[in-house]
Amino acid sequence: MGLKMVLGAHPDIEVIGEADNGAAAVTRAKELRPDVVLMDVRMPVVDGVTATGQIIDAGLGCKVLVMTTFDLDEHALGALRAGAGGFLLKDTPPEDLVSAIRSVAAGDAVVSPKVTKRLLDRLIAEDPGGMRDPRVLDVLTAREREVLEHIAAGRSNAEIAEQLYLSEATVKTHVGRVLTKLGLRDRVQAVVLAYETGLVRPGG
Repeated sequence: MGLKMVLGAHPDIEVIGEADNGAAAVTRAKELRPDVVLMDVRMPVVDGVTATGQIIDAGLGCKVLVMTTFDLDEHALGALRAGAGGFLLKDTPPEDLVSAIRSVAAGDAVVSPKVTKRLLDRLIAEDPGGMRDPRVLDVLTAREREVLEHIAAGRSNAEIAEQLYLSEATVKTHVGRVLTKLGLRDRVQAVVLAYETGLVRPGG
């Protein structure tokens, strides 16, 4: 109810539904087709990670933004793998939450790269079984692989452009090709894949 009050104060945001468990969230998402779903990773009946995957797999076209209490919550990585566009801490200031919803609705990543990197550093180090065959990256050119490394390091397009002496528009093109070739939805999934293939290593 607190979130609904905060969000309802903004004319460009409308809360069109609520759910008190993961199963209900999936049902409501299918009925209402929201632009953005705010999902708690720890939900009764069906957990938030499973619910996120079901919403994404249903092809509803909505973005899922997961919320967690801890920035090193092991469930957050599962949500990212399931297709969430990012995650926020529950104590995120209201103005940042509103900004994040607007950003994810526009198709941008809203996860803090530094938080994501710290999460992946810890969890992939603890669970090496989640690693993937690095040959999946063979479809990338040398430049695209280099761009992926910078994405995984949490750098923005502007920062990558500066590092590689390219225009920001060129970097944006490379990022789009990386996502398309690897079948990824967004930069968050690109970071996860870079870790899972060993392109970037925990602590590195």
